[in-house]
Amino acid sequence: MSIEEDRAVQAAQDTVVRETDNGYRVLGSPEESVTHQHDIDRIPQFDVTQEMISESGENPEAWLTYGGNYEMHRYTTADVIGPDNVSDLEVEYDIRVGSGSSMEGSPVIVPGDPTVMYQSNGPNHIKAIDARNGDVLWSYTYAVPSDVVLCCDDNNRGPAVWQDKVYMTTLDSGVVALNRYTGEEEWYTSTADHERGYSATWAPIVQDGTLYTGSAGGEYGVRGFHTAIDAETGEEEWFTRTCPEEEWVGDSINQAAGTNWMSATYDEERDVLYMPVGNPGPDFDGSVRPGPNRNTCGTLCLDAETGERLWFHQESAHDVWDYDSASPRMLIRDLEFDHRDEIRDTVVNAGKTGWAYSMDAETGQLITRSDPGVQQLNMFSMTPHIDDGRRGTFMPGGMGGCDWHPATYNHETGLVYFKMHNNAQEAWWRFEEFEEGRKYWGGILEDETEAMPDEYNGHISSITAFDPTTGKLVWRDWIDSDTYIWGGTMSTTTGLMFAGTQNGQFIAYDAADGERLWEFDTGDAPLSSSPVSWYDPDEGKQYIAIQVGGSGWLRRGKRDDRVVVFSLAE
Repeated sequence: MSIEEDRAVQAAQDTVVRETDNGYRVLGSPEESVTHQHDIDRIPQFDVTQEMISESGENPEAWLTYGGNYEMHRYTTADVIGPDNVSDLEVEYDIRVGSGSSMEGSPVIVPGDPTVMYQSNGPNHIKAIDARNGDVLWSYTYAVPSDVVLCCDDNNRGPAVWQDKVYMTTLDSGVVALNRYTGEEEWYTSTADHERGYSATWAPIVQDGTLYTGSAGGEYGVRGFHTAIDAETGEEEWFTRTCPEEEWVGDSINQAAGTNWMSATYDEERDVLYMPVGNPGPDFDGSVRPGPNRNTCGTLCLDAETGERLWFHQESAHDVWDYDSASPRMLIRDLEFDHRDEIRDTVVNAGKTGWAYSMDAETGQLITRSDPGVQQLNMFSMTPHIDDGRRGTFMPGGMGGCDWHPATYNHETGLVYFKMHNNAQEAWWRFEEFEEGRKYWGGILEDETEAMPDEYNGHISSITAFDPTTGKLVWRDWIDSDTYIWGGTMSTTTGLMFAGTQNGQFIAYDAADGERLWEFDTGDAPLSSSPVSWYDPDEGKQYIAIQVGGSGWLRRGKRDDRVVVFSLAE
């Protein structure tokens, strides 16, 4: 049966995402969710066990969590592809998923005979695919309510698997569990009221029968949270607000935002979660929220069993520049800090500020802050009032720096690799009355500036390698384009680092020095997703998959609906 006859694909194609003065609206979604089965008998039936997920990072045949392992290293031990033969990498297959909406996802790879890829994209569409040849085994489209409002496109950044289920967050701030063999819905749980502006777009994580998921909607004056859900039943286990009421002034806590809108990182040894936290609300009017606005724009550590807040590291206190800190955290064990003569388990991330941060995993204490990955011009200058009659140009702009882009840690080089924006924007603040379910920015953000700072180097993006122990910028590749760079990076045990650009280029770098060793032109649509890799012993090949298509709410580039898989035989 062809993809053109797939009812779930048709439902996704009929779903229209339109930009309005209140954000993106999802229209034309099916009244009920749709599953279409193609060849489900091909899917091997066995439980994805906790042991398999815990060992995923060391298993070259699997990619069982969003980051490849709980530590979010986005690193594969598959070793067929290396610097000496990467030039022989070829396209194994190039398929259309049939739903040309946001393509920011990162697939999950379940080993077996055959290996199965679970791949998702906007608007809440997911497939099971035979990872050897690209055959679709089943498709599913979630019925998104028509009154959902979204700040930044109909993204879905990836699924999660556990035992016999596959999980996807939904645009109406929920989680849906599907039978991973049949694509049929098992349960749905709402985590918050989408009519108030809540939504969900990231990949959840699952550990020992508990699913962890966060919150989005910081541009609508919501209150951020993280929640734990029973992965078998969908019942809530705990619910924690990100921002502490006792550290906010008056009723400003009610629209505090501080949403956790990217995947959490799980520490199996400490049984804690490290999670990125976004901007305070409203974004640009700091006058209505005096103080540092604790637990926004930084890293929050929670007890995974109880949800208790343990520590927080803040990157931009009393933020009025929309400097979310959204990129998933990497947990790196036993890092040696020579300047301190210490060895520590370390949490590493980069933020919209353009710096990368290394924090003590036990306390949240900042150990190093990196060299800037991008230009910092007029940074932290006070945002002017809209009636002041002056410009408020600052750089990095509200897109960053590093936005949600997931990074990779390469075990051989000891370096971390980030995609970053290098562009100025303008912002003004103004007083706005809060109205539930309406945008609550407290100002205006302009992507096109009247004039760029004199010192601007003209490069809109960078791909940058840092040493997390010293903060030193080791190498950087400036990327030129008319659109922004999105998506993540991935590295290999053989010393390669892979990244896609907004110009459709998929690049293999020498992870040590940044030399481009191989490039492939996927077309004129951006690569806004995050690559994954695996080895299939029955085929004797290593594969790399990346989704193709523009996404995001500013300068996103051309839409597309493709998954391109590359391979190299032993």
